[in-house]
Amino acid sequence: MLLEALCAAILGLALAWAAAHRLPHRLPARVLVLPTGIAGALFGAFVTHTALGAAGLPLVLLGSAALSACSLSLLLRPATSLRRRSATA
Repeated sequence: MLLEALCAAILGLALAWAAAHRLPHRLPARVLVLPTGIAGALFGAFVTHTALGAAGLPLVLLGSAALSACSLSLLLRPATSLRRRSATA
């Protein structure tokens, strides 16, 4: 269980760093992105381990990567500003 948590935290950190490096203009400060990725991965590992039991490390890491990516996607901002045009224009 400790190995699963450690691997999930490292995976979450790697996913968050990759997202922050690839999309810096669409994400908030790195100080918020990195802990969000780690927390999402740890929660994903917990949920997957609880649901599947001792199914194995690869399945737990898959679940942790999925939930980490989902939590990081919640931080994304739109690529362009939303401009509303009036109906008469």
